[in-house]
Amino acid sequence: MKCRTYKKRIAIFSLIMQLMLLNSCQSVLMDPKGHVAIEQRSLILTAFGLMMIVVLPAIYMAILFSWKYRESNTLAQYNPDWDHSYKLEAIVWTIPILIIIFLSILSWKSTHELEPRQSLKPDVKSILIEVVSLNWKWLFIYPEQGIATINEIAFPANCPVHFKITSHTVMNSFFVPALGSQMYAMPGMQTHLNLIANKSGTFDGISSNYSGHGFSKMKFKVIATQNRETFNQWIERVKKSPKILITTNDFHRIAQLKNDYSVTFFSSVKPELFQNIMDQFHVKNSNKIEANKK
Repeated sequence: MKCRTYKKRIAIFSLIMQLMLLNSCQSVLMDPKGHVAIEQRSLILTAFGLMMIVVLPAIYMAILFSWKYRESNTLAQYNPDWDHSYKLEAIVWTIPILIIIFLSILSWKSTHELEPRQSLKPDVKSILIEVVSLNWKWLFIYPEQGIATINEIAFPANCPVHFKITSHTVMNSFFVPALGSQMYAMPGMQTHLNLIANKSGTFDGISSNYSGHGFSKMKFKVIATQNRETFNQWIERVKKSPKILITTNDFHRIAQLKNDYSVTFFSSVKPELFQNIMDQFHVKNSNKIEANKK
């Protein structure tokens, strides 16, 4: 009876764990909408499956041995002089080594295929979006369209997008889970990220790096339109905004609004704004160096 009760509990526990794993599969990371995210999901599942080849037998044997060689089991075989088995050691070492070699090759290949600076469709012109991390919101600049937005971006589905990313304050991290990859935003530096949405829809973007008390609300919307025409309509809607971002004072005014997380459109933007934001840190560093020399 005790053995049956024990097996029943193990079966219930296994069922609960399976349900939890299936429930977690409904997360955004397991339901990707972009090419990069799909490849990353495949890499995660492949690595997870390979690791389970080692983990599951180890868990099973730990439970089995604990049960079989319990103190009350007088029928268990007792071998105090057993030392080792070459066959067993060959299995224990060979399988993990093969898994590590396979994972190393897979990771090396995926790292090069998903290089953030690499265009996903070299034969198609990418839409350029310049990203600036502020306290605590995101400024998006469309230099080719001459507009800017706060906490909302749009681009056509199946069209490659090239992000140039920097920060006006502390280091942050730009992340759209449904499309894949996160990229750091660092003051005075420029990072690159190429993404593409395989399907139209509205996705959530977040900051995945703690940067202050407003970090939890540092979120934005990503709209993947069905076609280029719908995207152009969104551009025209932004251009109807009465707000502009032309002067340095315009920029500093929105940068100081630390508790304003609302979506904002700017019908006109200073063409060199992104570069100017980065250059200000280079000027500060140069002044510090000159001051130290004196």
